[in-house]
Amino acid sequence: MTAGRGRTGRPPLTEERKAEIRLEIAHAAVRLFVTQGVAATTGEQIGQAVGVSARTVWRYFPSKESCVRPLLMAGVELIADALRRWHPGRPLDEVFDFDSGAGSDSGPGGETGTGGRLLAGPDRATVGALVRLTRTEPGLRAVWLQTHDEAEPAFARALAERAGLPAGDLRPAIQAAMFNGALRAAVEHHAWHTAATPADPATARAELAATLRSALAVVAEGVG
Repeated sequence: MTAGRGRTGRPPLTEERKAEIRLEIAHAAVRLFVTQGVAATTGEQIGQAVGVSARTVWRYFPSKESCVRPLLMAGVELIADALRRWHPGRPLDEVFDFDSGAGSDSGPGGETGTGGRLLAGPDRATVGALVRLTRTEPGLRAVWLQTHDEAEPAFARALAERAGLPAGDLRPAIQAAMFNGALRAAVEHHAWHTAATPADPATARAELAATLRSALAVVAEGVG
């Protein structure tokens, strides 16, 4: 009898590595979209930029516009977690602790709080450029809006959990819709109004924080 052959070839990728590849593709796609336009960018070019084949790009994403989705979704769980831990009576604009690197939502070792991680991440400038493109590129606009559409139920579940309400309760659903809309409007406003005057990182961070605070203050006021 002959011994059966063992498995040959490369070992399967871990989920963590797959996520890293998706994010690498997202960064490359945005860079190419910004420098040469969406229409002129091909799957082959996106793949070459990160050292993978076009076939790999299409294995992870159904279209070149959808390649940017990992960048847009990166903060959703971070925001939802902050909403779950939002203490009753605490102002909504303090949920993300924009002013402090280690606020009440930081870890036991003093690591950066939610607001700091959202504003100081390396993707901020990239996402800003991407959001500006959504104004003129319908395919990217669709992905941007779809991302917010998918984020809203996550925010609603977090708010319901915080309040001890059923997941399908109307109140957290309405709160999530207002919150989600305010975040989208604030990020778009900041991206579109800072395109012509790029600031240094510290100034840009402060300006984005101020814009988000203003948006969340409007949500807290409600309609009336």
